[in-house]
Amino acid sequence: MMDSEAHEKRPPILTSSKQDISPHITNVGEMKHYLCGCCAAFNNVAITFPIQKILFRQQLYGIKTRDAVLQLRRDGFRNLYRGILPPLMQKTTTLALMFGLYEDLSSLLQKHVSAPEFATRGVAAVLAGTTEAIFTPLERVQTLLQDHKHHDKFTNTYQAFRALKCHGIGEYYRGLVPILFRNGFSNVLFFGLRGPIKEHLPTATTHSAHLVNDFICGGLLGAMLGFLFFPVNVVKTRIQSQIGGEFQSFPKVFKTIWLERDRKLTNLFRGAHLNYHRSLISWGIINATYEFLLKVI
Repeated sequence: MMDSEAHEKRPPILTSSKQDISPHITNVGEMKHYLCGCCAAFNNVAITFPIQKILFRQQLYGIKTRDAVLQLRRDGFRNLYRGILPPLMQKTTTLALMFGLYEDLSSLLQKHVSAPEFATRGVAAVLAGTTEAIFTPLERVQTLLQDHKHHDKFTNTYQAFRALKCHGIGEYYRGLVPILFRNGFSNVLFFGLRGPIKEHLPTATTHSAHLVNDFICGGLLGAMLGFLFFPVNVVKTRIQSQIGGEFQSFPKVFKTIWLERDRKLTNLFRGAHLNYHRSLISWGIINATYEFLLKVI
């Protein structure tokens, strides 16, 4: 009788345990694209920030790589990672949204919209890129912290945010138009071409081979897109380096830079070769880390 009663009491305990664990597993599964994107961004920023800083100086001042390196050397090691917090916050957040929202919106649109898959995925990519632009203030502050002309005005992220506060909320969103354009179109190309490029790489049979293929795929795409949108980032950097004053349009700033650089396309792309290599490494790291974590989680 005691054995029978004990046997009858066990199933409810096991059932209850399963009910407690199941929602937790489901939540982790739903958020894995966001988590993988966040970790991939952290890994990338930590490794490539010094290269990005050299590139930034070239975009802003139109100087050669050697001169940009000498500038950083004069600034000293203590200033080498100055401004890393905003891109760390921005990249971890925006890449989490980029990968996570793209997957969620693609699934949602495919369920509720009767359109070809490439169209729904394209719209999802644009919407994900547009949502990323919410965090423009972090990119804005990063620009100010990396510009040596502002070194005497503020020494950290908090002071930079405070310096903009007196100019109104709009000041945090200088450069929003080029960011929206860059994010939307680059997302469409990245997600649209990632699969086809990987299919043309040698077939991977091991985990390390998959990692290499993901690195190559992400790196090639990142390098191509970085070069393609380089002039957009040049204009964005010039717009965001200003504090206060008139909000100049994208065409007006582009014309100013074009005239300053002797109307030569090569001068407009000064620093593009370094950006190409930085993007190759950065997006290789991002894509490989993302795909690796996606399999692990």
